[in-house]
Amino acid sequence: MKNISELRQDLVSGDWVVIATGRSKRPNDFISPKRARFVQLKKTCPFEKRFSNARVIYVKDGKAEGSDWWVQTVPNRYPALDTGVCAVFGKKGPYTVTNGAGAHEVVITADHTRSFASMTDQEAELVVQMYQDRFRMLQDDSCAKYISLFHNHGKLAGASISHPHSQIIAIPVIPPDVASSIEGSERYFAKEKKCVHCVMLQYDVKSRERLICESTYFITVAPFASRTAFELRIFPKSHHARFEDIAPDERADFARVLRISLAKLYHGLKNPDYNFFLHTAPVKNGRSFEHYHWHFEILPKTAIWAGFEIGTGIEISTIRPESAAAFLRKIKIA
Repeated sequence: MKNISELRQDLVSGDWVVIATGRSKRPNDFISPKRARFVQLKKTCPFEKRFSNARVIYVKDGKAEGSDWWVQTVPNRYPALDTGVCAVFGKKGPYTVTNGAGAHEVVITADHTRSFASMTDQEAELVVQMYQDRFRMLQDDSCAKYISLFHNHGKLAGASISHPHSQIIAIPVIPPDVASSIEGSERYFAKEKKCVHCVMLQYDVKSRERLICESTYFITVAPFASRTAFELRIFPKSHHARFEDIAPDERADFARVLRISLAKLYHGLKNPDYNFFLHTAPVKNGRSFEHYHWHFEILPKTAIWAGFEIGTGIEISTIRPESAAAFLRKIKIA
């Protein structure tokens, strides 16, 4: 019997995706084709130095101000949003506008070619510690409503510099994708008196069909309604609304799970381009957001949006997330 494609609905957002089993592919079909990797010359790389204006610098044995460094955070030279006065909202005809107030920082690791997938646990934890520290600082020092953390790996993912780096942007509004996630979890909690992400995790742990990596505090899964092939999400197993509040032992555990998850993609799909980003509760402003459950999302660039996706907002994945998870589970990472 011919495979029948399946529409699946995301339990949080209510969005639909198509799992196109009617034109399904095998996991090996998603291996990145042999092509010249996006690697710029080290001698012309702008990130091959310790910046004199670095906000924070860590070496591998802790925090330091010396010339040696492993990870540093610097102001973005070409910021999407700039520091200054807080956002002032106004009107232009029927439209709402505000000034581009905020902050834009770059988190840079020292090795020119070694991505997250190839780091040691200690190196990965220092990067995550930097994320956490800068989150806390930007929340205290800015008028932001949300702190966005993201990482672009490879040209297809939008990286304009090949040297591994992440970006953190403090913005004066809650972005639509995050707002949708928060509103969906709030609706579910109001109706069921349960965290929607906890419910999904309980089901995934029980079924184990989409489980990829599990540790003491964290779990990586291929979402039931995956938007693209090999989409991954990392959740704390216990309910927490805010990434920046994780304890040191949880932070070390999360860094290891993030490294392992990316290493599975690296080895399984031969170093695909990807984006990862954080969804966490907005800046504390009197609301607790206790119904929310923070998580990291990893989206490999395995497909390109075409007319159907653009015209409907419904994304198509050509592999079942259960098959993607089974493939990645078999890849052993130390």
